[in-house]
Parts: sequence; C-alpha cells; structure tokens
Amino acid sequence: MNPSSSATQNPVPFRVWMCVLCGFLYEEAAGLPAEGIPPSTRWSDVPEDWVCPDCSVTKADFEMVEI
Repeated sequence: MNPSSSATQNPVPFRVWMCVLCGFLYEEAAGLPAEGIPPSTRWSDVPEDWVCPDCSVTKADFEMVEI
C-alpha cells in the first residue's frame, strides 16, 4: 500500500488524550487492545461509558494533548 494514499484517506493525524486527574494517556494510534479498543481507534469512537484504567474517571475527564 502506498503511504501517501492512506494519508489522503484520513488526513487528520492521530492524537493523544490525557486524563486530567491521573495523567493516563490514550494514544489513538495505539488504542487499548487489552480493553478491546483496537489500534487506530479515534477518541470519538471510544465508547462513552469507557473509564480510565488507572483512576476510573469517565471519558469526559480527558482532554487532547498536543505532541
């Protein structure tokens, strides 16, 4: 597969989201396979009832971190 063709399919880069309470990072590119969230899962596609594996807060307590 041509790398430039995959870039045109979704030009938005993967992001990293951080729990504002404990600092846990959710990386869209990596996902959380151990929790059933495959790699390349966008934050918007993570279920609303998902909770932080480190401190158990809800998805609403995360914010985007620019790296």
